[in-house]
Amino acid sequence: MPILTPTAATGARSRAMESTYVDPARQVTPRELEELLAGTGLNGPFVADLLSDVLAHERAGAQLYRSVANRSHNPVLKKQYEHFGKETLEHVEIVERLIERLGGDPGYVSPSARATTKAGTGLLESTFLLAGSVDLMTQELVMLDAVLLAEAKDHANWSCLSQLVESLPEGEVRDAVAEAVQQVEPQEDEHLGWATEMRCTLVSAQAKSKAVQVGGETMEQLVARVQSWLD
Repeated sequence: MPILTPTAATGARSRAMESTYVDPARQVTPRELEELLAGTGLNGPFVADLLSDVLAHERAGAQLYRSVANRSHNPVLKKQYEHFGKETLEHVEIVERLIERLGGDPGYVSPSARATTKAGTGLLESTFLLAGSVDLMTQELVMLDAVLLAEAKDHANWSCLSQLVESLPEGEVRDAVAEAVQQVEPQEDEHLGWATEMRCTLVSAQAKSKAVQVGGETMEQLVARVQSWLD
């Protein structure tokens, strides 16, 4: 099972920064990062930070999908959230293996990864803020918006890695990155495409419908009516 919340107890390590204290036993030193990918012509410290950031975003995405799948009232959306959430968990494992193949530590949490984790937490929290104060369809759209925003960065991450492969010399590093890209990028294309299209479908359906909730309409009736928009 991949680690979604890295902590000292799970082996997480990081770099000490001006405003970040890291227990000396859990610190990653600049020298250690410089040794990564030595002799390959690549900037080892940057690549380590980049892949840590990619991993952090995949972890946040898995948590987001798990949350919205549990809270969605629409079976069409719920089913897709569960499916994409399972794939995103697999992406976490793929990035962990990639880091290991390159000689890095999947437990390393870079400064950029900490920022990404914070952003991911904020995105997830945003889907709870209006609960109980807005109608059902607005809640569904807020959750879908969060998925769309998360998938936009996910897609960009893997597009960048795909372009990086093209500039790498033949060898183990290129093979490792290429293998990960081949596994993940097609799924990220699907995730972003679905989220974009589904958002337009919901917006169009609501724009052309009557009031979202008809007086006296039960939750079951409302869910059935909304589902009919997506079928």
